Order: sequence, then structure tokens, then C-alpha cells
Amino acid sequence: MTGPLWWEGAAPPAPPPSLPGSVDVAIVGGGLTGLWSAYYLLRTRPDLGVLVLEAEHVGFGASGRNGGWVSALFPVSADALAARHGRVAAERMLEALVRTVDEVGSVAQDEGVDAGFVKGGTLVLARGEAQAARAMDEVIADDAWGVGTTWLDREETQERFAVADAPGRPVLGATVNPHCARVQPRRLVDGLAAAVRRRGGVVAEGCPVADVRATTGGSEVVLRGGEVVRAATVVRATEAWTATLPRLRRRLAPVYSLMVATAPLTAEQWSRVGLEGREVFADHGRSIIYGQRTVDDRIAFGGRGAPYHLGSRVAPRFDRDERVFAALRSELRSLLPDPDLRFTHAWGGPLAIPRDWHPAVGYDRAAGVAWAGGYVGDGVAATNLAGRTIADLVTGVESELTTLPWVEHRSPRWEPEPLRWLGINAGLRGAALADAQETRTGRPAAVGRIVDRLTGH
Repeated sequence: MTGPLWWEGAAPPAPPPSLPGSVDVAIVGGGLTGLWSAYYLLRTRPDLGVLVLEAEHVGFGASGRNGGWVSALFPVSADALAARHGRVAAERMLEALVRTVDEVGSVAQDEGVDAGFVKGGTLVLARGEAQAARAMDEVIADDAWGVGTTWLDREETQERFAVADAPGRPVLGATVNPHCARVQPRRLVDGLAAAVRRRGGVVAEGCPVADVRATTGGSEVVLRGGEVVRAATVVRATEAWTATLPRLRRRLAPVYSLMVATAPLTAEQWSRVGLEGREVFADHGRSIIYGQRTVDDRIAFGGRGAPYHLGSRVAPRFDRDERVFAALRSELRSLLPDPDLRFTHAWGGPLAIPRDWHPAVGYDRAAGVAWAGGYVGDGVAATNLAGRTIADLVTGVESELTTLPWVEHRSPRWEPEPLRWLGINAGLRGAALADAQETRTGRPAAVGRIVDRLTGH
């Protein structure tokens, strides 16, 4: 099927409501950043008038297309965070992300959101000597930061996830990080939107925003049809679509990630595969892959590989790339060479990457504009932390969240085209070349170190 697996069974978007002429807070974007911001604003200040404006339906972007990892991962390494912000600040950021995983689960339980939240951790395979060397380096580095990543040998790995060896990529072990849960992402989005509405917020689907203009005492949100809503504060929660907005085209680069899903596996198949703890999984390759055992016992599996499109274009036709879908199916079959493994779904969508790979939250009180994003694909948990932080910033609450190192971080702008197109696609190609070289030689590829420098590690 052509649409995201996660969207099956989801309710159709609600008809656009009559919009108020003015609100306290207008949020542009009905994904997780926007909805978490609305939720915590209303939980903190039930008297606020909060409006969420979504061009399509809630979860239309990365929030409803992702791999469903509620993880404490941050795209910038702890060492790089410490180099930029100091060790104490880096420790506080890591601790906040770890606590956020449990916060998502707690809210889902409290609000009756049946998103399939199971905290099984992350299992990352070491396939070949080069990946094993990186895995051991990660265990040592994470130990220095108290992250809790541990090493499993080959036998222990196979007991958790019975994957096969591939040519040049024998499974030598795996790392396990406990700070991750699995969810069905669209259920999380829909449940969160319902919670916002119950608390008095307005979630308006089918309301595309054309521009946000500063005015005396606030801002005007201009809808594509010409309607205007005045707001004391506007929250920009547009992630990959930020590049389509006026004056923001070089703020974030939209890069596509694609996914495939299998038919439900039988109980007998799962008895061979494992993942009994609903661990999410990946490997230590340079080209990112990621997977989960879904609520309905499928395997949802994704990865990079689609190109960046000139001019930061975002278009529905880019959601599908048959070459990448075929590569993902082949990669999963190399892990699980089961002749009965059938594929039923394939989809994709853009995520947002800052120039320095550093997500950020910010609030310009004088202009009445807040923003968050640039999660580089690690946003299911980070959006919750961002939403709580925005709520504190907007309502004037001084908290430990408002002093985290990603608050008011300003990434440099991306280069103008065609340099942006050349650089991003060279990085994507470099990761693939590094993996191919490591498969051939069994040794870490020199080009991999260049990729690390480009991606904030």
C-alpha cells in the first residue's frame, strides 16, 4: 500500500472550525511539537486561548510517519554538547531526555492514549569488525556519561534478536540502551490532539498558513485563503516544512527518510525472530536503518537513502522512491532471511536537519514568536521536551527546562544552492560508501570520519 502503515484506521481530519479572530497562542503545525506545546500550555494555564493550525491533518508530517522510537537520543554527541555548552549543561540535557521517555509514557497513560507504549530499549547490532569497534567505543563513551549502554556478545544478541549473518557483515554483538520505548506514532498524535481539545484548545485541520507577520503587541497569522488570526504569541512548529516558509528557506534542510512494513508475522515466526521485549533495533552502520516490532506484530523498517532535493523542495512525489524501498526490503531480508516474510506497506517523508545537526528551542518575547525543531529524526521524545520548554518560556515560568543548552541555540544557516544540494547529497553518499568499504575490508573507513564531522559528532 502507498500510505504510512500508521495512518490505517485513523479518523479522518475534522472539518475546519470557525477560527477565532484573536487568541493568546497560535501554533503553526499540528505535529508532535505543536500538540505537546498546546497540551502543556493548557495544563499550565487552562485560561489561555490556544489554537493549533495544521495544513493537512494532525501527524501529517514526520510525527505520523516516523519509526516510532521514543528515545533519549540526541543528534549531537555528548562530547560535542560539552565542547559547545560545558559538561554540566551536557549532563543536564542528557538527563532531561532520559526523563522525557518516561514522561511520554505517563501522559499517554493519564490521558488514555492507546499508543502501544512499551519501554523495551534500543538494540543496535554490530555487523562486522568496523561496526563492533564503533559499538565498543560507544559503550565506553556512554559509560563516561552515565548513559547505561551495555554490550551483548554474539550469543546474547541472538537470544534477543535472532538475525542472520550477511556477506562481510557477521553479527558480532550489539549494544543495548534502556532509554527508549516503542509507540504507534499516529495513535500518539491523535490521542494528544484529543487531549488538547478536551482541555479547551482548538485544533484546526485543513488550515494552511501562508505567513506570520509581526504587528504591534503580537503577530498576525495569515492563512492561505486570506483569513487572519491575531495572536499575542505564535509558535512555529513546522519542522521540515520550515524551508517552505517565507524568510526561513535556509533555516532547516528537509531530508527524506523512507520506510517499509511487513505483513503481521505469525507466532511461530516471532518465536524464531525474538524481540520479545519490543526492543527497537538498528545497526552501527553509517547509513541509518531503524526498525520496530509493531503493535500488530509486523516489522516496520526504515532508513535513509533518498536524495535531498534542490532548493529544499518538499513534495508528495518525494515520499516514494522505489529504489530505496527495494534496498530497505533487501536489507531487512538480509537480517531475517525468512521466505514467508511479505511486505505490505511503503512510505516516506521529510525530516529537518539544522546546519550543525543541533536541535533548538527558542522564544523571542519582544516579537512574541517561539519555535522548536531540527530533531534530525530523533524527535518523538524530544518534541515532548520542547513542548514543555515552550510552555514554560511563553508563560514566564523559570525552570530547569528553560536553561537547557538547546534553548536559544542558533544554528548557522545552510549554504545557498547549489552548494546545499552538493553538500547534503555528498554526505548521504559518503555514508553509503563508508558502509560498502567496511563490508569489503572489515576496517573503519576513513570517509566515515568525515561524515562524523559533518554530522556533529
